Amino acid sequence: MKLFTLIVINANEIHTKDSNEDPSWKSRLSATGRQYGFTHALATEEMGAQYLVDFEGPTDPYNPLNWTSRRKAKTLVIYSSIALITAFNTAVFEPAVPQIAEEFGVSEEIATLGTTLNLLATGLFPLLLAPLSEVYGRKWTVTAPAFIAACFAFACGSSKDLQSILITRFFQGGFGAGVIANLGGILGDIYSPQQRGAAMVMYSTCVVAGPLTAPIIGSAVVTSHLGWRWTMFLVGIFQMVFSVSAMLFVSETYTPVLLSRKASELRHATRNWALHSKHEEWNVSFRELARKYLIRPFLLMINPVCFLMSFYASFVYGLIYGSLAAVPYIFENYRGWHPVVASLPFLALLIGCFIGLIVNLGNTKLYVKAMEANGGKAVPEARLYPMMGGSFFLTGGIFLLGWTGATGISWVVPCIGLLFVGGGFFPIFQGSLNYLIDTFLPVAASALATTTFMRCMLAAVFPLFMTPMLEALGVGWGLSILGFVGVVMIPVPFLFFTFGPRLRAKGIAMPV
Repeated sequence: MKLFTLIVINANEIHTKDSNEDPSWKSRLSATGRQYGFTHALATEEMGAQYLVDFEGPTDPYNPLNWTSRRKAKTLVIYSSIALITAFNTAVFEPAVPQIAEEFGVSEEIATLGTTLNLLATGLFPLLLAPLSEVYGRKWTVTAPAFIAACFAFACGSSKDLQSILITRFFQGGFGAGVIANLGGILGDIYSPQQRGAAMVMYSTCVVAGPLTAPIIGSAVVTSHLGWRWTMFLVGIFQMVFSVSAMLFVSETYTPVLLSRKASELRHATRNWALHSKHEEWNVSFRELARKYLIRPFLLMINPVCFLMSFYASFVYGLIYGSLAAVPYIFENYRGWHPVVASLPFLALLIGCFIGLIVNLGNTKLYVKAMEANGGKAVPEARLYPMMGGSFFLTGGIFLLGWTGATGISWVVPCIGLLFVGGGFFPIFQGSLNYLIDTFLPVAASALATTTFMRCMLAAVFPLFMTPMLEALGVGWGLSILGFVGVVMIPVPFLFFTFGPRLRAKGIAMPV
């Protein structure tokens, strides 16, 4: 039995190794054969490119890039819906903090850990889920964790003590993060660079609309007869519906996994066991998986291009979650508004984001022209035009909100500041994601996992320090500190627009 197992293992290894890639495989087979006293017919067979399974030309309908528009749209809508409810979940807990603190007899700072731990897990889990998707495919590394997250949402809503709430919130955020880390890679699978910008708009809109609508809906639910627990039940219901829909109606998009399936079908149909995909030549081991995929996001983090773009996206993303504490603090404490009414200024932030969305859509046409002029190759710098302008609007909006929010000036003025923040946020956030995908396309999921990790770390701490900072420094100077950080970050898109091609030519911006 032991000998038969060894024969099968080594025979499979021969089928999945190309002699041009690994010339030592025959010698290892010979050594094994001498040790155990067996040989194999393929020991003298040259395993060349003729056995490598690929798509049947550039128009092969099996290639996700050649799927019909309807099939692509279905994939985009379902995955974006999962992303929307996942992003919504990260912020919907915040309006419930006062009620939870009162129910369990703790301070609001302690209750806020439900948001912080959720965001920490949202940043940590993609470091595993995104690389696994590049090995085993996108579909199940998104849908299965999303279903598990729904179960934790129901558990959180049913919790009888604060410890259970915090634990379930952590795992709810972690398992729900699969789609946030992988959706950028999925879009890279099914859309060409010319089309990807418009598709990224929908993804970014969901990531942004979730936390911006959560305070409004959450406040309405919490202050109604339903109470805070139904914020979790609603999240669980929608997560379960969307994840099951993806399991049933969405196909795998990752090309290497699709080609491996095709090779398997061809082997059984033709009885030619030498047929294989490039993906199958990789003999996966935990050590190699950890070295290449779990460490890769941290290696990308020290890449100057990935770090600066990720940090800028993380800073503006942190501002959104900081606003979950800042906006109610300003409009409830200084203007005396009811909690539900005090959440309505988030609509100004959301409207600003939609304005930024329109600007990004307009830039898509310019990007397509830039690609055509570049011979059909991606031009990351063409993604940066909206980001350049958005950096000024974001910074100006922070200062305007800070110095007019807690004064007797009409509420319209600080809401205009929020409008500017949203209008600047979206071009920066989406522009940085698009730039990273274009620059690190072969490892796009890992690059976005790096960004997700950084932005969730900042988003996790912003709600914790925002209220104490505003209480200690005042609204004006407290928000001005963040405005000064925004001023420092303004040159980032201009630097990469100028020096990006030079950095890529030197290999500094190439994937690790």
